[in-house]
Amino acid sequence: MGLKPVKKGWNPELWASRRPFGIGLQKPNNFMEVFRAIGENADKLGYAWRILQEGVCDGCALGTYGMRDWTIEGIHLCNVRLRLLRLNTMGPLDVRVLEDVEQLRSRSSAELRGLGRLPYPMYRRKGDKGFKRISWAEALDRIALQICHSAPERLGFYLTSRGIPNETYYVAQKVVRALGSNNIDNAARICHSPSTVALKEALGVAATTCSYRDLIGTDLVVFFGSNVAVNQPVMMKYLYYAKKAGTKVAVVNPYREPAMEHYWVPSDLESALFGTRIADRFFLVQPGGDIAFITGAMKHLLEQGGFNERFIEAHTSGFEAVVQSLRAARWEELEASSGVSHQEMLAFARMLMEAERAVLVWSMGITQHSSGEEAVQAIINLGLARGYLGREGCGLMPIRGHSGVQGGAEMGAYASAFPGGVPINPENARKLAEQWGFEVPDQPGLTATEMLEAALRGELEVLWSIGGNFLEVLPDPQRVRQALEQVGLRVHQDIVLSSQMLAEPGGEVVLLPATTRYEVPGGVTETSTERRVIYSPEIPGPRIGQARPEWEVLLELAHKVRADLASRLQFADTAAIRREIAQVVPFYAGIEGLAAKGDAFQYGGPHLCKDGVCPTPDGKARFRVVKLPEQQLPPGAFRLVTRRGKQFNSMVLEDTDPINAAPRDAVLISAEDARRLGLAQGQRVWLSNPLGRMEARVFIAPLRSGTLQVHWPEGNVLLDPNLRSAKARIPAYKEAYAFIELQPNPALGQGQDHPAAGG
Repeated sequence: MGLKPVKKGWNPELWASRRPFGIGLQKPNNFMEVFRAIGENADKLGYAWRILQEGVCDGCALGTYGMRDWTIEGIHLCNVRLRLLRLNTMGPLDVRVLEDVEQLRSRSSAELRGLGRLPYPMYRRKGDKGFKRISWAEALDRIALQICHSAPERLGFYLTSRGIPNETYYVAQKVVRALGSNNIDNAARICHSPSTVALKEALGVAATTCSYRDLIGTDLVVFFGSNVAVNQPVMMKYLYYAKKAGTKVAVVNPYREPAMEHYWVPSDLESALFGTRIADRFFLVQPGGDIAFITGAMKHLLEQGGFNERFIEAHTSGFEAVVQSLRAARWEELEASSGVSHQEMLAFARMLMEAERAVLVWSMGITQHSSGEEAVQAIINLGLARGYLGREGCGLMPIRGHSGVQGGAEMGAYASAFPGGVPINPENARKLAEQWGFEVPDQPGLTATEMLEAALRGELEVLWSIGGNFLEVLPDPQRVRQALEQVGLRVHQDIVLSSQMLAEPGGEVVLLPATTRYEVPGGVTETSTERRVIYSPEIPGPRIGQARPEWEVLLELAHKVRADLASRLQFADTAAIRREIAQVVPFYAGIEGLAAKGDAFQYGGPHLCKDGVCPTPDGKARFRVVKLPEQQLPPGAFRLVTRRGKQFNSMVLEDTDPINAAPRDAVLISAEDARRLGLAQGQRVWLSNPLGRMEARVFIAPLRSGTLQVHWPEGNVLLDPNLRSAKARIPAYKEAYAFIELQPNPALGQGQDHPAAGG
């Protein structure tokens, strides 16, 4: 039996409203985004159109070629991509503005980006007021000299997800290892490294096991801690067709996300006019309560005979231990830990029992906890218990937020893994050394957060950051700034200015202008969430000053530092890089043949673990018992998580979220808690804990009682930089607490100004 077909014609039962275009309702104006993009790019309209028509999207990780994809027919153009378009078309900044950085410090990150593209290498020494222009030769000579004088363990390299392609990730990690270090990290770790760890341990794979097509016409799609309406808008079109096929949608989240409840798909007339009801059921767990909620649902499945015994017997191991743990679990503890009644857990279990096929989707609401790996394993256990693996309409989907990060991990730009996700150890280092022709370090390196800790100890002498902005993505920004300002040489390679570039030099700071993915000669590739490796061609158009592809710069630097390895660190073009990737990463075989728009392949095929057979030693998937996390709160505190608004990564695009009308300084609180505390909409309050303080405005929202949400990165001042997941070591952005204060200056986290307990 295949997936259910999409019903033709209009279906008023799914309409969100009978008001044409949702007039008068709070929702994004997607059509206005088109006109905004036209206005912003009016000076380069032809080039902007070619980027949209020919290039692979540099927004989220769903992956379109031009404005089409491999899932459904039609045009796909989301407002995230439209907002990012100007970064690719704008002209150069006037480098004279960098002569005095003090004048730039008061500018927001959006204002810094708006100054234009970085056109030339720039240099600043400790004590200088600002930057001066230098040549590429001088810039690389200075960097090479410092690297030659530094031990490999005192070097750090980081790559973000700013449209960086597989080719750059691959060359970067190869160069860093040629320099004798494994201290390289990328943005994939910040989002989904707990998913990578747990999936690899349980299934022997480290990526989404299914395809986007499996969402449309399956019986059920469950979103755990994921808001695709904001982060992957094109998926809402998939869900529109899924609903028309009869697919049920459940959302497990502390907040009843408005756009997951109803959404207007701009490229479909029916949905554009009347909107579409998306979620059939919300389960409002408390932050960190997902493990208990899933455990409760599985306990119900056990009691009701809801397990897929045939699949479990044939394709899994470790099930009996999980069954014993479920029998021992107490409902009182599960309810307290999840924030959800056992009746609600039963309702979810029944949805699962009615779904012969389902896709389980999760994102950072699951991974960015100290128990991130455990939460992912809980979802895996649930999927295995129901047999949602290796067949049509079924899958486990850790959905990526940003273009290219899937490939970033698989190219080996990780402190803990070589290309292909191979663990770093002496045996694997020897194998890689045989392929590359030079010695490869055999011990894991430093992650991004560990690099900054080393800097604070005076143990990091060079930090090379390709894209990114540590000041705006990591907890405790003041501490991060202190770390940056202690590094002897910082290299920032990017297309635009960022606030971290303006941090005072510990010794020297070099800015290097980079190209966008659309400017790279020979074209590049990216890997989408569904494991599709996609070719993005070079787009003819204007070029910026002396901007160069990052991979070329890294190779030239390596030749200066390791002239003895120059012949082994040579790539004539991006096609040559792809040929080597195919040799070093076997499951990327096929990347060497990508050369034109639309060229792509899906490694592993539509489904990993096909027919339930996994690439583990015994071919079976592994259940594993998970423990409930400890979630103790100080008296009077609320659970607090950070959330996204109208933004891309840390790039804030609007001061007000068009989906729920929340301003950037909002603290989202439930109506029940606001009423109990006597708080009014828009009232000024202060959030505090022993780590920091944040001024905020009350914003009443459909939120789980006892919890608060604030925007990221603004809320980073309240996050504990030492709280990380156990194995992947990512910051716990969704795991904090805060007190609500009515006065601006009481002692941090204590005093008589607490209105009441948080829950």
